[in-house]
Amino acid sequence: MRVTTKGQVTIPLKIRKKLKIAPASEVAFIEGEDGRVYIEKVNGGSTGSRFAKLRGAATVKMTTEEIMALTRMDT
Repeated sequence: MRVTTKGQVTIPLKIRKKLKIAPASEVAFIEGEDGRVYIEKVNGGSTGSRFAKLRGAATVKMTTEEIMALTRMDT
């Protein structure tokens, strides 16, 4: 396997399927006591964005002016 100038490698399809690694998945490289390096999928890493869990519809019934006043600390 060849490493690019950016330090990137392609994880073989067989390994991606076995570890269920999809695009935007997070992985960790762990050095074992035997000196070997292991790849491990990080749970919850395939959301695509660290802000994904915060997405949704606003439920506050405020006008834009009221929201802006709160953010500006206007009273």
